[in-house]
Amino acid sequence: MPLQNRVTPDARIVAENWRGTMMGNRGGRIHDPETKKLLKRKWASRRWIVCVTQFKERQREVMGHSYTELFFLDEVTALAAGHRPCFECRRKDANDYAERWVALFGRPDGSMADAMDLQLHTERTGKAHEISFDEIPNLPDGAMLQSGDLIFSRKDGRNLQWIGTGYKALAIDEARLPERLKCLTPASTLAILGHGYQPQWHPTAR
Repeated sequence: MPLQNRVTPDARIVAENWRGTMMGNRGGRIHDPETKKLLKRKWASRRWIVCVTQFKERQREVMGHSYTELFFLDEVTALAAGHRPCFECRRKDANDYAERWVALFGRPDGSMADAMDLQLHTERTGKAHEISFDEIPNLPDGAMLQSGDLIFSRKDGRNLQWIGTGYKALAIDEARLPERLKCLTPASTLAILGHGYQPQWHPTAR
């Protein structure tokens, strides 16, 4: 029986056998280490991060007595779910993300991480923003959209359906999709993708 620690682009945490390329957490422990089952709360703090799966040869017991390890298909999935790059294991990517944040939104008075986490948490817990069907071609690579059970992302002018185990090509038309769609990627991250941030993709996106 798989553990409930796989994250979907719409931020749900599910029990599936999908193999992810990245891991992360939501600011601490949100599971019972004895039963290895999730608690009712879906985050421990505002610090939702996405990490590499291997760092400095550290070995962890998944769903042990530390933070709850969560797994993502790729960084595009994690960003859509509201996470951001980790400053410890992904410092170069985190600095890149933060520099683009500053260019777009200005430098905060306090901690950069705290400012980003506060804004992202406001966007995660607020009303999801929508885009029109006609706006899809103008979205940056990595933008993740949802219409009912259909979740797809943009890459190199193509639409790629997210299917848990990877991506597959998706042909869309107005007859299949409504006039307005939910944009899962938080507005701040969407702007950063549009400003040139290059997220890591699962190999099937090629």
